[in-house]
Amino acid sequence: MNVGVLGGGQLGRMLALAGVPLGARFRFLEHRSPAPVDGLGEVVRAPYDDADALARFRDGLEVGTYEFENVPDASARALADAEIPVYPPPAALEFARDRKHEKDGFGALGIPTAPWRAVDDRASFDAAVEQLGLPAVLKTRRLGYDGKGQRLLRSPADLDAAWAALGDRPLVLEGFVEFSRELSIVGVRGRDGETAFYPLVENTHASGVLVRTDAPAPGCSPELQRTAERYAGAVMRYLDYVGVLALELFQVGDELWANEMAPRVHNSGHWTQNGAVTSQFENHMRAVMGLPLGSTEPVGHSVMLNLLGALPPAEAVLAEPMAHLHLYDKAPRPGRKIGHVNVCGPDREAVRDAARRIDRTFPDGAGPA
Repeated sequence: MNVGVLGGGQLGRMLALAGVPLGARFRFLEHRSPAPVDGLGEVVRAPYDDADALARFRDGLEVGTYEFENVPDASARALADAEIPVYPPPAALEFARDRKHEKDGFGALGIPTAPWRAVDDRASFDAAVEQLGLPAVLKTRRLGYDGKGQRLLRSPADLDAAWAALGDRPLVLEGFVEFSRELSIVGVRGRDGETAFYPLVENTHASGVLVRTDAPAPGCSPELQRTAERYAGAVMRYLDYVGVLALELFQVGDELWANEMAPRVHNSGHWTQNGAVTSQFENHMRAVMGLPLGSTEPVGHSVMLNLLGALPPAEAVLAEPMAHLHLYDKAPRPGRKIGHVNVCGPDREAVRDAARRIDRTFPDGAGPA
């Protein structure tokens, strides 16, 4: 099957590595050169909104997908308008890429979130701060990820600087959540409506960037898992979704509050490459290609460690028998995601001990330490 992917970063790379064994042939639309997908299929090198490039890109495709939510809605719709099925549907991009629309959608589906207000000008910003109080987080409505496009407001002294940095675009202000931990759930929905969910995982962030995932999350009750599945399933049904979806959550006491969703394979699901019967990447490809979904059962315990900015010695990582190294073929740069390590095994404490030893091999600033 000829599969077109909007975007050519590491997620597109891992989709291709999972899809080729299923019989997929890939074409990517990607403006960067070099790109992580180079060598894994044809690359149409152009901006995502280039009409001529889109025409070349879609020629002969049987299905389209995308690897991240900041591709233009219009590009995905251009494929759909040419009668090429696009999964997840373009409506999922519209839902997820604008934080106001996303929070409105969560509210309509009965999914709790932190209190929030839309901010369109300085007057509405000041009013939102008065209503929600401090601390709070000011975020751009669009194009924010990995901690970009947001400012934590701790006191009134922070307001002017935050407004100077972000106030030239639509925003939302979120009340600060006193949560016990950050969790996420990754689910997949097939063309026939079949759904499957991976276990809840616990995520650790530094400066807004995911650095570590523990899977399955320790101490999660069956009720908490059912709640997360209910929330993610409601979004999938509402959007007539096909493919992998991730829902980021705050645990607040015994409750789960939604933070945001990602209409794609997700960093907190990378552990599934080695720690689940079927990886999130393979399940995404199965879904968009119309194939039966694979099992989402974990095979033991996993820790995923992101590699940020610099690489540890491969020999040191792979000296650990439970470690699996995944590199993205990206040039090192401070703070940039250039790979990850999955540590997987039957015993949680042994996995955690191995992850700690691997962490000590990372260059300063490259890992979660």
